[in-house]
Amino acid sequence: MHAHIREYRRDDEEAVVQLSLRAWAPVFASIEQVHGREIFARLHGDWRQYQERSVRDTLANSEMRVWVAEADRRVVAFVAATLHRERLLGEIWMLAVDPDHQERGAGTALTEFATDWLRDSGMRVAMVETGGDSGHAPARRVYEKADYTPSPAVRYFKAL
Repeated sequence: MHAHIREYRRDDEEAVVQLSLRAWAPVFASIEQVHGREIFARLHGDWRQYQERSVRDTLANSEMRVWVAEADRRVVAFVAATLHRERLLGEIWMLAVDPDHQERGAGTALTEFATDWLRDSGMRVAMVETGGDSGHAPARRVYEKADYTPSPAVRYFKAL
């Protein structure tokens, strides 16, 4: 893929939100299958509203650096990263690739771009978190292509 990576601009917001919702639809379907309907509803409500708010909050957060990938003059992916300076830890906070442009290298290119920024910012370790369910399999492939090492973790949920 010959996507052009550039800084996020405020006028990219709607494109980023919409591609994120399309990209994460299979992820949230997988999460609902894993957690069951009751816990899923309690955690996310209408996942689209939950995720839209999360993306908009990330884009507006002054602690985040955000870049987009453009192809054919449209935004097809984005990545957000942040620094935890006290630990010299950089974090890729959010990544999404439009489903019509997945498997073309945009996610890996953005991950590597953000990782370079973390390194250039003096961070000693870069981190990204994703799910272990089937819906997150494409994300895991991206991070592994970018030479990230998985660290097993287990998170438990219970409806109260």
